[in-house]
Amino acid sequence: MPQAKIGVIGGSGLYNMEGLSEIEEVKLTTPFGEPSDAIITGNMEGIRVAFLPRHGKGHQISPSNLPAKANIYALKSLGVERIISVNAVGSLKEEIQPMDILIPDQLIDQTKERDSTFFNSGIVGHISFAEPFCSVLSQILFEAATKTGAKVHRGGTYLVIEGPQFSSKAESQLYRSWGADVIGMTALPEAKLAREAEICYATLATVTDYDCWRLSYETVSAEMILANLQKGVDVSKEILRLTIPRIPQNRECACATALKYAIATSQKYISAEARRDLRLLIGKYLDKAEFD
Repeated sequence: MPQAKIGVIGGSGLYNMEGLSEIEEVKLTTPFGEPSDAIITGNMEGIRVAFLPRHGKGHQISPSNLPAKANIYALKSLGVERIISVNAVGSLKEEIQPMDILIPDQLIDQTKERDSTFFNSGIVGHISFAEPFCSVLSQILFEAATKTGAKVHRGGTYLVIEGPQFSSKAESQLYRSWGADVIGMTALPEAKLAREAEICYATLATVTDYDCWRLSYETVSAEMILANLQKGVDVSKEILRLTIPRIPQNRECACATALKYAIATSQKYISAEARRDLRLLIGKYLDKAEFD
């Protein structure tokens, strides 16, 4: 099986990565089902990259139905240590304009139906999530984005709703009162699952609209979002091209050891099912003799 230390999850409009050589297509099955699509691995300036279209080729999977656990697990099984997530978002602030780029540093979870943890059957784990995004990877992403000439915002709160419907005006105004900067449907549970898998995770958020709070702006629609998104796809690809070679090989951030003190269940009570399904994630923290 091919290996790659860097993963890219492409959002709406980004269904392939250009500039890859020695391409291989990998179809995987995980204990949590199949990922959104086949994973494409290839070299970019000598660095092996794994690319996964979040919604599947042709945008087949709704945000609420995304197989997030399978996606993160599949990338982990290929050796991925860092994930760059590309997301389409709406702006909740006047100064964050359509076609801007935002690299968020915080999240608010307003999803309702999504399974957001690997630790829900026979084992309990409590990871720290005070800082949802890897600050090291986010900074590299920000520096690369500024080199493209795009208007880039470093930091901000990304509020995640369930979808697939867009917000009501009342909801949009409420989220603005909370101080959220952008709104979208796909950063969670990815970010939580990536932390549980000890994978660094950063988001490249492309602003496509003003949501529906701004009365002087036309009502948000899928047609508007997709039109603006297509304009931003080339910029996103250029940012990825500039980011990937700048990522250091070694990790010194806390993401790499997020599970070190997180497992609350005594080893003798961890179920056989959890041991089997989560071996990829927790194996190094369990007593080998007891684990085998």
